[in-house]
Amino acid sequence: MNNESRYLLKAIELARTNLRKGGRPFGALVVFDDEVIATGVNEILATNDPTAHAELSALRAASHALGSPDLSGCVVYASGHPCPMCMAAMTIAGIKKVVYAYSNEDGAPFGLSTAAVYEELAKPFSEQAMTIVHIPIEAEGMGLYEEWGNA
Repeated sequence: MNNESRYLLKAIELARTNLRKGGRPFGALVVFDDEVIATGVNEILATNDPTAHAELSALRAASHALGSPDLSGCVVYASGHPCPMCMAAMTIAGIKKVVYAYSNEDGAPFGLSTAAVYEELAKPFSEQAMTIVHIPIEAEGMGLYEEWGNA
């Protein structure tokens, strides 16, 4: 068995353990230099936090372990197809490779697919179900981003 399969089996093991504890069946781990540096499970039900996904938990732990928000060189292994929020976070963190075991198609019969979210976010803002409004505004003093750039 290759390392990728071993890491996926570990992610599935985390998901199963979480499921048995009353959580959702998702687990993830972050690997750097062929070593697991962080793990996470889905804690939405335990915390009532809709962002408490396994991948995000693992990213937070990996950033703490490495002392940096830059996770370039790390690989994320997830039990299920990461949702768009998790994919965006991984992209922002510099992750270049994500490996997952169960697809959205596998999860769909159990209400565990995020395919509809991907479809919704692919639409132009004007066609999405959520109303998205951009109102440019000038605050007093220097522009917010300009202030950041000068800090």
